[in-house]
Amino acid sequence: MTPPSSSPTFRSLGCAECRDHEALGFDFTMAFQPIFNVRTRSAFAYEALVRGVNGESAAHILGLVNDSNRYRFDQACRVKAIEEAARLGILDIPDCLLSINFLPNAVYRAETCIRATLEAARQSNFPSNRLMFEVTEGERVDDPDHLKSIFQEYERQGFTTAIDDFGSGYSGLNLLALFQPQVLKIDMALTRGIDQDPVKQAIVDGILLVANRLGITVIAEGVETPQESAALLDLGIELMQGFLYARPEIGRLAVGRFD
Repeated sequence: MTPPSSSPTFRSLGCAECRDHEALGFDFTMAFQPIFNVRTRSAFAYEALVRGVNGESAAHILGLVNDSNRYRFDQACRVKAIEEAARLGILDIPDCLLSINFLPNAVYRAETCIRATLEAARQSNFPSNRLMFEVTEGERVDDPDHLKSIFQEYERQGFTTAIDDFGSGYSGLNLLALFQPQVLKIDMALTRGIDQDPVKQAIVDGILLVANRLGITVIAEGVETPQESAALLDLGIELMQGFLYARPEIGRLAVGRFD
């Protein structure tokens, strides 16, 4: 499952081939959903979310990914996200990051597998310090040390690192104990209805305490109501993502709703 970097197949995968969706057997595009600082009403980042070219869901596209195409798909997603975000004008938004999800099980050697990303960024004049890479906690990681090495290499390259869906999935605090990313995104299961749930409030408050001690920025995902937003603000979270502010959109960078 993990070919050595010296294998002909591994060596031959270049940036042009990462754009070759025909080789994947399916095509896809990207939707973008903003992450806002709700106090300043400014965009902190836009997350690139895979979609089908006819609007098919991420689950539909990810269902087409298997061991034989996982590496090529992961690489193609990075290239597509950078090219589309640059085309849509993300670089015109001051300090705004582009957030890209990646599949850790598709990365063989971080320093090698990042080449296509760096080449795509160079061709789009996209500064590396405006790229954020998220690994979802729901993605099963059989070799945590491998994931740690990926994050270390990404930070060496100047990327921002993030754990997505924190508070669900396989690893939780054990993953955080192994390595400390620059950003934690709290899973929507914890933010949904938090204004009416003292237990969720206590858990999120505990996550914030740990994150603050470690110098980690916290984002709340899945915010859908003004009451949830107010409760999160009261806890000290200013960065939020969710339908309350903007839905993912294909072909444009959504402007937030702050009514």
